[in-house]
Amino acid sequence: MRLRLSARQCVGISTAVLGIACAALVAACTGSSTDSISDGDSSDGDFAAPAAPTVPQGLSTETGVYSDRVVFGQSAALDGPAAELGLGMELGIRAAFEEANRAGGVNGRRLELTSLDDRYEPEAAIANTRQLIESENVFALIGAVGTPTSRSATPVAAAADVPYVAPFTGAGFLRDDTWTNIVNLRASYAQETEEMVERLTTDLGIERIAVLFQDDSFGRAGYFGALAALERRDMEPVAIGFYPRNTTAIKAALLDLRLGNPEAVIMVGAYEPVGTLITWARDTGFDPVFITLSFVGANALANQLGADGEGVLVTQVVPFPFDDSTPVVARYQAALAAVDPGAVPGFVSLEGYIAGRLAIAGLSACGSSVNRECFLDAILGADQLDIDGFTMSFGDGESITDDNQGSDAVFVTQIGPDGAYRSLDVLTRTDP
Repeated sequence: MRLRLSARQCVGISTAVLGIACAALVAACTGSSTDSISDGDSSDGDFAAPAAPTVPQGLSTETGVYSDRVVFGQSAALDGPAAELGLGMELGIRAAFEEANRAGGVNGRRLELTSLDDRYEPEAAIANTRQLIESENVFALIGAVGTPTSRSATPVAAAADVPYVAPFTGAGFLRDDTWTNIVNLRASYAQETEEMVERLTTDLGIERIAVLFQDDSFGRAGYFGALAALERRDMEPVAIGFYPRNTTAIKAALLDLRLGNPEAVIMVGAYEPVGTLITWARDTGFDPVFITLSFVGANALANQLGADGEGVLVTQVVPFPFDDSTPVVARYQAALAAVDPGAVPGFVSLEGYIAGRLAIAGLSACGSSVNRECFLDAILGADQLDIDGFTMSFGDGESITDDNQGSDAVFVTQIGPDGAYRSLDVLTRTDP
């Protein structure tokens, strides 16, 4: 049995967050099997042997694997101010799955995706995760969106021994090496903020940097990453602003940032509040260098900002989605057009596509006898996975990240005067 959740990780987790049966929690945190408490020999007689689960028709011995298909589940924001992120991830995953299905599936099985809307709220993510595992009988979870939602959902997935693949977040807690069911595709927020500070200080010679962050576990993950990057250079933020999740209540944050007279502002948030702050800042004559990280949702941010977006910098963790000279991007563009001819390529859906391809690689390696143990070992045990030129390395012991993260790549992009992104190798003072 693979231990999915360490005893240390169980400490301090509330029953509301777990949202799972007590027996499953004990098994997950102690490494013991529920079989040891299911034979009715407890002193008070309250523990009865659980009924055997009902196996849906056509299901193999592994949950979510049928004779003709494999079912994945996704809990993500499909509505509300972060909806473009969840919809983008869903679209990209579906593009990868349908591309495989058109070729006959994976080892003769079609791939299916069941997506549920959590509106970027932790409580809904818990309920969705339980539904996907207990009612939808998914093989694995894929493409979750957000740090607070993942923080709530991961204990549920770990206790049920369900793989948690390619969440759209760079939070550090997901990269803890005590997890054995989590597969991270992307670089961490710490790596993104390190790149931000390095480029701002080295390329542009900027010394006064402020930080805006969303007031939750996501925002704090990015904030602490920026703080650490500054401290490594004997610097500290000249101003700090924050705002509540799922709102655009950023007026107080804007005032706080202005007080520090920064040359640049690192922004850790989603597209609506970040875009709102930039627009208001420029309307009031406050115009430092604005740089934000990949979670913002690059396409959605550019669309919201319009003319106010010129010069805004965004770090990315996947290749440029318009550069079809990159093999994985060319495959992505064709797959995207096949499922939605009107869809505009973007960084979020490209990440979803690569996530889907990563899952396909894991399934393919297992042959016809697919199970979760083999699936996870095929990915996490691989020194290198090459998806049409986008390489990921797990378990090589040489990455600055833990073994459950595949890519360390961070790219810098900028919104041009036409509203389109361009890739930058070096920041210069002459940039718009």
